[in-house]
Amino acid sequence: MGQTPRDRRKALWAGIFAEHLAILLLGLKGYRILAHRFATREGEIDLVAQRGDTLAFIEVKIRPTLEEARLAIDAGKRRRISRAVRRWLAVHPWASPLTWRGDAILVAPWCWPRHAIGVVELDLD
Repeated sequence: MGQTPRDRRKALWAGIFAEHLAILLLGLKGYRILAHRFATREGEIDLVAQRGDTLAFIEVKIRPTLEEARLAIDAGKRRRISRAVRRWLAVHPWASPLTWRGDAILVAPWCWPRHAIGVVELDLD
């Protein structure tokens, strides 16, 4: 059963809210946001953030529970993120000496957002 246009709009606004919440959380943790919604034909990175010599490629997920948000980052999603990360790194060669990491910000109603460090396995070979 497909989503109605109203359901799609609600999901879009929920995603935008979650991304802005993630930007706020990361800023409080000392990260500098380098990119927001970096999109290619192969995939998309919600956020690229740097703190020190670490570059985090961050997937933001909002679901009814934090566990559902974590499970929504499946193998197909990780492949698309990895392809987008490879493209981002090709466009930004200055980032090659940094440490790269795949993170997630998990968002659910009535819960503090969770910054899950290193949970998005990146295939960059």
